Amino acid sequence: MKTNEIRKLFLDYFKNLDHRIVPSSPVIPYDDPTLLFTNAGMNQFKDVLLGVEKRDYKRAASSQKCIRAGGKHNDLENVGFTARHLTFFEMLGNWSFGDYYKREAIHWAWQFLVDIVKLPKEKLWVSIYKDDDESYNIWHKEIGIAANKIIRLGDIEKGDEENFWSMGPTGPCGPCTEIHYDTGAECKFNNKECCPGCDCDRFLEIWNNVFMEFNRDEHGVLHKLKMKSVDTGMGLERLAAILQNKPTNFDIDIFQPIIKHIQDITGTEYTFNPAPFRVIADHIRCLTFAIADGALPSNEGRGYVLRRILRRGLRFGKKLNIDKPFMYILVDDVCATLGDEYPEIIKRKDHIQKVIKSEEERFLQTLDRGLEIFNKLVDDLKAKNKKIMDGKDAFVLYDTYGFPLDLTELMCREIGLKVDIETFNEEMRKQQETSRSHSKFSANYDVDDLKFNLLENEISEFVGYENESIDTRIIAYRENNNKIEIILKNSPFYAESGGQVGDTGIIKGANYELSVLDTQKINNSNVCICKITKGELEDIRKNNKVSASINSARRANIKKNHTATHLLHSALRKIIGTHIEQAGSYVTDSGFRFDFSHFEKLSDKQISEIEKLINSKIQENLTVNIFHTNINEAKKLGAMALFGEKYGEIVRVVKISDYSLELCGGTHLDATGEIGLLKIISESAIAAGVRRIECVTGLTALDYCNDFAQKFYKAAEILETDVNTVLTKLEKLKNELHRLEKENRELKQRAAAGMTDDYFSKIEAIGAIKFLYLKFNDFDNDQIKIIIDEYKKRENNGIAVIVNISAKKSIAFIGVGKNLIDKYKAGELVKQITNITGGGGGGAPAFSQAGIKNIDKLDEAIKSLKEYLTN
Repeated sequence: MKTNEIRKLFLDYFKNLDHRIVPSSPVIPYDDPTLLFTNAGMNQFKDVLLGVEKRDYKRAASSQKCIRAGGKHNDLENVGFTARHLTFFEMLGNWSFGDYYKREAIHWAWQFLVDIVKLPKEKLWVSIYKDDDESYNIWHKEIGIAANKIIRLGDIEKGDEENFWSMGPTGPCGPCTEIHYDTGAECKFNNKECCPGCDCDRFLEIWNNVFMEFNRDEHGVLHKLKMKSVDTGMGLERLAAILQNKPTNFDIDIFQPIIKHIQDITGTEYTFNPAPFRVIADHIRCLTFAIADGALPSNEGRGYVLRRILRRGLRFGKKLNIDKPFMYILVDDVCATLGDEYPEIIKRKDHIQKVIKSEEERFLQTLDRGLEIFNKLVDDLKAKNKKIMDGKDAFVLYDTYGFPLDLTELMCREIGLKVDIETFNEEMRKQQETSRSHSKFSANYDVDDLKFNLLENEISEFVGYENESIDTRIIAYRENNNKIEIILKNSPFYAESGGQVGDTGIIKGANYELSVLDTQKINNSNVCICKITKGELEDIRKNNKVSASINSARRANIKKNHTATHLLHSALRKIIGTHIEQAGSYVTDSGFRFDFSHFEKLSDKQISEIEKLINSKIQENLTVNIFHTNINEAKKLGAMALFGEKYGEIVRVVKISDYSLELCGGTHLDATGEIGLLKIISESAIAAGVRRIECVTGLTALDYCNDFAQKFYKAAEILETDVNTVLTKLEKLKNELHRLEKENRELKQRAAAGMTDDYFSKIEAIGAIKFLYLKFNDFDNDQIKIIIDEYKKRENNGIAVIVNISAKKSIAFIGVGKNLIDKYKAGELVKQITNITGGGGGGAPAFSQAGIKNIDKLDEAIKSLKEYLTN
């Protein structure tokens, strides 16, 4: 029975039992920031199970795409080494939301396994939670399972959560009953009473029926849910392995095309060493679906998990002697086996392959050197008879060569070593603290112990969408860092949030005036950061009635730029691809920046098309409509939401005609024509898999274009040509410059060659090595390289060290003759010098250079180098 047939049988079975067949949600849970990946079928029903969301059905079934490679449910380390663990799998499931409960769930599960897919009854065992007598009676008295085949497990009061299922540290949970298949294998622990719960792999858990009764809060306390529900899960691949009579998940029909392709690429048989094949086959499935659903490899969060998975796959490819990008090719096989059921992977196949190939190329550049460093560290440990790798060394492998910690741990484990995780984590913490300190660019008004002085016990309300000035009252204030922080009863000032800067303006009282420099959100109140320009603090205490006005001209420009970000976001998705997701933004009155997920630089042609599309929408003067609706209705309409943003039940939706639809709390124009003009001024990478576009709009864009044009005209004037021939003239000058540079190099080479006999007379013998040491003051570095090249040509057994002393920067150059390269590497020799003089550098085995910090120690360093060569 093929895997696709099993999936269809399951869904048809529950459809006939009046279940709504619900499509799989993405593996990236955009509406649940508590999860890295969708790890169970119930994720998309979490709010329904909690009773906070109602749907028009009480029974559901689905086949859910799942990834378990991080967080509470993490199978990554086991993949490839067991018969059943996968990072990506499909979970078949059926749900009841306050409808049926234990009896129906258990009977239907048994009927499907025994009557529909024909599993032999005698092979099936069940487990239940320790005191779930209701489930026991259904299994024993109604189904007819023998008492010795019903195993009681778990005790949450003792920390044992076996047969008590929860989605994560918090959320819906409850006791469960599991159906297990007896493979008949011998218990590897020689346990004569082996049964479900034993770790020997004889018994395979097929189907888990969870009875949701509780909600676990952040303190671990269980609260009764408003309604009892059923949440079941059955691994499709595991069931297929049983029905296809295969020993592992990797032997079933949807894995074999991938494994056979790996055999073709490597020329190695799967049976020779199955583990690398299994790891690669699993990991390419995981990467394909994650990237198709919008994730990208990066250095943070789920992106880092994907990067770890990809690099783990590459390292296992190395075990099969693959030294070039290859995983991206296997995406074709994933699409061939699962594309009919999940057409999104076919639709985005080109994008998926480009992302994976780019990541492979990047890591392979450092993999060999990283393995070389790793092997040297291992040799040092063995020489010192040590079994634990220093966490600092593991961190260098991570930070410099891109080796995820779990990859280093895996390689160590293979040769009987461990890694000092505590020291590694300490090094990581230091780096993160440094990174955070460098990234701070504004004061954090929320982190302090200062309390506000209450003038009125009122709740502040933002009224700035409708009003730019208003008569209101100051209800609270405080002094902080020579500023006065004010909370208004009704405030027209927008507080910085959602990437939009806070408003500025003026607050006027009877005898005082405040200049509003910024507005920040503190404890859900819009707090104006002010400077007193007239009057005293005492005047505020005496009379809190004020008129408050924002800087309307500044707000108008902010609105132009914020509406323009929505136009840009939509243009990127239309022109580059729907994988584009907003990764951040910063909207000011002078312009905006927009960060988005993408794996490569945008071409000039793409930037031009994006700019043209946006400006065409500005010219069309599209209407901007803003309305409020519930979150589920907004999702049905297709509104884009930002991952990580926490939305309430009622959301604000910004709709730009039929062109753009986003959840947004910022300030916007009434129509796109008010933007006037948009100009993209830069596009760059800010992190792996994240690009940034910077734009200006309106008169600022016009000023930018005019300034650019003036500079172009000035360039034409300097080049003594007209603007239409500037580029032609520049090309001619560039070619002439290259000709003169080449001519200059040749002259230097002839000059240096003419002096080499004098220089080479200073050669001294160190054993079989012909050692040349020269010292120059403010010499031409290019000529030094020519001298070293000439020396290496003449002396195959030669080592040349030339130091150029300069007030700006002193540099040591080292060249190694071809007969000595196997024994001496120029980079290692230059370190013999910089270890004493300070400084650093690097290069190839035959040539290296390094800056020298302390020239006074040069003689000592050269003496040390000679001793090193002598010994």
